[in-house]
Amino acid sequence: MFTRMVECRVKPDKRDEFNNKLRNDVLPILQKQPGFVDLIGLTSESDAERVISVSFWKNKEDAERYHREHYNRIVDTLKPTLRKDPTVETFNVETSTTHRIAAGKAA
Repeated sequence: MFTRMVECRVKPDKRDEFNNKLRNDVLPILQKQPGFVDLIGLTSESDAERVISVSFWKNKEDAERYHREHYNRIVDTLKPTLRKDPTVETFNVETSTTHRIAAGKAA
C-alpha cells in the first residue's frame, strides 16, 4: 500500500468551506480513481490553519496516475480557501490497521 500526505494551510475564515469542498468535491473524485483505498482528514488542535489529508492507495502507480490527472484541478478548487499551495509527501505503508479506524468512529 502507498500513501500521500497533503498538508494545507487553510485561511481561518474559510475552514468550513474547505471541509465542505474536501467532502463534496474532492472525495467523490478520489473514490472514482483506480486503486484508491481511503482518505483520512486531520486537523491540528494547536494550529487552526493546519490540515493534513492522508490518502491510501493500492500502489504507487495508482497514486501517481491520480496526481498527474487530477491533483492540479483539485488544488485549483481548494485554492480560494488556502493561504498557500499544499505540500505533498509520499510514503510506503509498512503497517496498517486502518480498518479499525472506521469501526472506532462508528462506535
